[in-house]
Amino acid sequence: MARPTKEDSKKRKNCGLCADKVTGIDYKDASKLKRYLTEAGKIIPRRITGNCAKHQRMVVEAIKRAREAAIISYVFD
Repeated sequence: MARPTKEDSKKRKNCGLCADKVTGIDYKDASKLKRYLTEAGKIIPRRITGNCAKHQRMVVEAIKRAREAAIISYVFD
């Protein structure tokens, strides 16, 4: 059995939003935003989702706006 190398553990994820050439994220699209939330309602970090910094900031801002507008809840039960 081969040992895992450093390259195996450092595989970069590609930003799906860059691949789709997304310029803006709508806070009213709850189904899209729920992809970036855990079962507890926390925002999934960049290293897990694979988003670039620019799109992660857009996602976080949209989620926070949707929470304020009561489109998605702060905590899921």
